[in-house]
Amino acid sequence: MDLKSLFVVAQFIKARCAHGMLAGKAKKDKNYVFYEVEIQDSKKLKLCYLDKSFVTDPKWYPARQALSLHPDGESLKDDEVLENLPVGTTVTMFFHDLGPQLGWTMVFLAECIGPLFIYLFFFLHLLNVYEQIDDNTSSPCSVVTLACVCHCFHYFRRLLETIFIHRFSDGTLPLQTIMRNCLYYWGFSAWLAYYINHPLYTPPSYGNLQVYSSLVVFMLCEAGNFSIHLALNNLGCNGLRPKRIPYPTRNPFTWLFFFVSCPNYTYEVGTWLSFSIMTQCVPVALFTLLGFVQMTIWARGKHKMYIREFTDYPELRSAIIPLFL
Repeated sequence: MDLKSLFVVAQFIKARCAHGMLAGKAKKDKNYVFYEVEIQDSKKLKLCYLDKSFVTDPKWYPARQALSLHPDGESLKDDEVLENLPVGTTVTMFFHDLGPQLGWTMVFLAECIGPLFIYLFFFLHLLNVYEQIDDNTSSPCSVVTLACVCHCFHYFRRLLETIFIHRFSDGTLPLQTIMRNCLYYWGFSAWLAYYINHPLYTPPSYGNLQVYSSLVVFMLCEAGNFSIHLALNNLGCNGLRPKRIPYPTRNPFTWLFFFVSCPNYTYEVGTWLSFSIMTQCVPVALFTLLGFVQMTIWARGKHKMYIREFTDYPELRSAIIPLFL
């Protein structure tokens, strides 16, 4: 009996036991193990006793439920098996309500739609201010317009990939976490847009050479990111676990798989690094730095998962930066 089955037990809990405790006693009968489950609240007051029938409450759908061995302990994984837990025949677990949940598709859509429209709003609004300050300037400098096009293109690509390419697991994310993520992406987009589209914005020091060379790198990284996501989509996965090792294809943009486990993160960092050089803007550089740190953590986690899942995983690969990190 795994925890996915055990989660059904918690569905009958009413609103009065949002922080209850599961206490189970196992009885062995031939090749089967039967559990008699008693539900207690945080004060160890008995609420009800389960035998063979469960009463479900739609509020406690499986995605918002979590079980732990201690009141403040980490939640157990969905694929955890009771026999592998450090417990005896009498099992005591704590039930936690994780709050409202949303699927990963909605998470990505929410994180991408906001920056797309926020940046456009600042560009169009501050464009009017730009014209009012200087009557001889009917439009902002080329780098400002180019930055708007690049920023919107990036998030529009991510929206299309979310809808048509990405394969998400059945996992969910708490609503509070989604709001925090949206605040991060939306807030930074507003900050970037305000600085870049401000009438007092200073163009890059090396002029068109700096702008257009960065633009070339930006577009190459965008194409690379799309190619990697397309290649990963063809692999398929079992939940969060890949079924096969990702290898380079005939597409040159996928050849980065020779050196790193997560080239999509490598290309993403390259996208924002080139955008930082193109705009020569401190808020963009800060956003790039924070994104690099977070993507490095994700990439190292996936790299370790690949090594753990596949014994023949290529040794030359690093996590995100070829031959380094």
